[in-house]
Amino acid sequence: MRALTNLTDQQLVHLFMDGDSDALETIFHRHREKIFTSILLLVKDKTLSEDIFQDVFIRVIDTLRSGRYTEEGKFLPWAMRIAHNLCVDHFRKAKRTTIVRSSEETDIFDVIDMHEDGIDKKVMQRQSHERIRKMLDMLPAEQREVIVLRHYAELSFKEIATLTNCSINTALGRMRYGLINLRKMMNEHNMVL
Repeated sequence: MRALTNLTDQQLVHLFMDGDSDALETIFHRHREKIFTSILLLVKDKTLSEDIFQDVFIRVIDTLRSGRYTEEGKFLPWAMRIAHNLCVDHFRKAKRTTIVRSSEETDIFDVIDMHEDGIDKKVMQRQSHERIRKMLDMLPAEQREVIVLRHYAELSFKEIATLTNCSINTALGRMRYGLINLRKMMNEHNMVL
């Protein structure tokens, strides 16, 4: 599998479509953190995020096996679009049903593998991540979504615009206002990261 890590996503997709299951595993490991983090920051529920994340890769596998994948060289944006659409589907269903929320607090940074540092550095990082997460939660949904897709999923504004079904200028505006709102919150609460 070591030789597969040097291949592009496009090459790995072709290998998987030709029957090499290790190629899909390589793609999965390459992008799982970005996709999962983006889902979790959008739905704010770890268990639900895990379910959606699994659904994303089930759809990826089904699409690849059926030969319907056509976006050459753009695997991550395509997978992110699937994840985003599944999150939107969840919220549409949730509007029609009563939501029962868990009282436990989900923290994205429990999922992310942090480097082994001193305990003081870990505590400071955890506090900073907690502050960021709380501030993101206070943003309007459109602003939070663009910030998550840009900074956590590392998508371009063109990809974000396509994914959220808006213009590039709208995506840029949402990012701008989201960052302005985050700065205001930091100033109001004398927060320093």
